[in-house]
Amino acid sequence: MTLTNNTFIGEYAYALDLKGRVNVPAKFRQALSKENKNTFIITRGMDSCVWVYPLIEWQKIEADLRNLSSLSNIHRTFVRNTARYASPSTYDKQGRITLSPSLVEYAGLEKDVLIIGMINKMEIWNPSELKRTDNNTIKIDPTAYDDLADKINI
Repeated sequence: MTLTNNTFIGEYAYALDLKGRVNVPAKFRQALSKENKNTFIITRGMDSCVWVYPLIEWQKIEADLRNLSSLSNIHRTFVRNTARYASPSTYDKQGRITLSPSLVEYAGLEKDVLIIGMINKMEIWNPSELKRTDNNTIKIDPTAYDDLADKINI
């Protein structure tokens, strides 16, 4: 199965090198549309992970952020905390992107990392932190999952 249109699914184990570089899974690079110019926007995730957006997907987020009012304290803070950690990274000939030291520290990344496809973006996790997050997620009320499933045609 070939994925297209900036769709990312699956989980892949990779290593982070000493320069903060990590390989983008080949399937994800193949799914990246040409309009992205091999470029991703890398930023903090809402959980203790790194979010990696294709350039086109990030531009949609930017458009939404532009619509928030700079007169509202909460809007300004949200835009600031979303944009301040974002930076572009074009993958190199080996298919690697570079993560900033602050993002590596934020996500607690060490040598082993997991890259997870999240449909319109990727997440990069420290495997131990992902396991802790997954264990906390299990505690969510099952009816909340049912309510969400009702909104999706599965």
